[in-house]
Amino acid sequence: MIEMTIDSIRVSLMNYQRVVILKEKMADRYLPIWIGPAEADAIAVKLQGVNVPRPLTHDLLCSAIDVLGAHVNHILVNDLRNDTFYAKIILNVDGGEMEVDSRPSDALALAVRVEVPIYVDDTVLDKAGILLDKETGKPISEDEDEVDKMGKVVSEEEMRRMSVFRDFIDTLDMEDFDKRKS
Repeated sequence: MIEMTIDSIRVSLMNYQRVVILKEKMADRYLPIWIGPAEADAIAVKLQGVNVPRPLTHDLLCSAIDVLGAHVNHILVNDLRNDTFYAKIILNVDGGEMEVDSRPSDALALAVRVEVPIYVDDTVLDKAGILLDKETGKPISEDEDEVDKMGKVVSEEEMRRMSVFRDFIDTLDMEDFDKRKS
């Protein structure tokens, strides 16, 4: 598990789809995850400290977890299959741990509300993590053979499936990537 932070929420200029950009806490690797507009707004509202007159859905989830006597320990983006990310909310309940299946967007919206760590499984980062050129803000490509972080050559089929992530990243406005919006 690698600890991450929410670097930013971006909008594709091509199709206006939202993407949350997670950044490795101790390195310069990023993980883009597509999310819906409602979840993007829920994350942004909390990160920007905007007060809303009534609780949002993720605020309700926080209240329900609290009323039931549990608390969130951390969230984990634990898998990537068929271009779909998976996450778990790890709860402390009666002295034990309980895992709740979640969409990453909902888990992230919850994590920013209860201020818990965000982790990503190493295998997910190996599949979809990107490095960015500090001068251009564009993704840095691996060499021609495409080798993952463990030294294994990535199959042509997996590269074809993952190309959608690179294509999407290429459509983002990355000029102010390292400037955090507040």
